[in-house]
Amino acid sequence: MNEQANTGPSGDLCIRTLAMPADTNANGDIFGGWLLSQMDVGGGVFALKVARSRTVTVAIEAMNFRKAVYVGDLVSVYANLVRVGRTSLTVHLEAWALRRGEEHPFLVTDGHFTYVSIDEHGRPQAIQRNDPPITT
Repeated sequence: MNEQANTGPSGDLCIRTLAMPADTNANGDIFGGWLLSQMDVGGGVFALKVARSRTVTVAIEAMNFRKAVYVGDLVSVYANLVRVGRTSLTVHLEAWALRRGEEHPFLVTDGHFTYVSIDEHGRPQAIQRNDPPITT
């Protein structure tokens, strides 16, 4: 498990939302697809900031669903830039939940999302960056 799971979230806070009853699966837990979509929205916000253009999601890798999310949990998505290529960027996203009555959030989901910068016609375009690409 990721070391941050013990220390708390890091990176840019991209989105914060409350898990609601309409977001549950047949078992009454928050549906994994809802959580995945929240991460993609947060990642898209971050990708827009980095690419300075419209982006689309092209890949999701290594999704880890670590703990269940329940109705009433406050879910926050944090982003860290992993890599910037010519037209694409990879972002590590983490979703953290804060449960009512608890003081500290806990890691519920994480994964790598790749976004491609596109032009007004939906074609890939070069990411305009003033600083050197970040790679890990």
